[in-house]
Amino acid sequence: MAVNLSVTSADHDGVTVVAAEGEIDVYTAQILRDALDRHISAGQHTIVADLERVTFLDSTGLGVLVGRLKLLRNHSGWLHLVATQDRILRVFSITGLDRVFPIHATREDAIDAAKADDPRESSAS
Repeated sequence: MAVNLSVTSADHDGVTVVAAEGEIDVYTAQILRDALDRHISAGQHTIVADLERVTFLDSTGLGVLVGRLKLLRNHSGWLHLVATQDRILRVFSITGLDRVFPIHATREDAIDAAKADDPRESSAS
C-alpha cells in the first residue's frame, strides 16, 4: 500500500504549524498522529494543523485530530485548523466537529488566533 500523506512542520511566530498533504485515512493517520505527538511531547501546546492540501479525511483522521485536541486542552493548549475545501469542511460539519475546532480560511488567520489562545502570550502582556 503506497502512503499518500506527507506531513511537514514549521514554527511561525511561536506557533507550531503542522501541514498535511494527501489522504488522511486508516493507513496514514498514524503519520499525522506521530507528528502532532512529537510537538505536544516537546511542550508545544498551541498548534495549527494546516489541512489545505488534504484531499481525503476519514473517521480515523478525525479521531487523531480529536485525540490531539483533548491532549492539548489538558495543557491549556489549542489545535486550530486551516481548511477551505468543501469536501473537508463537509466532514467537520456532518460530524458537528466544526463547533469543536476553530477552523480558519488561511494559515495566517489560524496563527493569529492560535497566538491569542496561547496562555504564554496573555501572561506576557
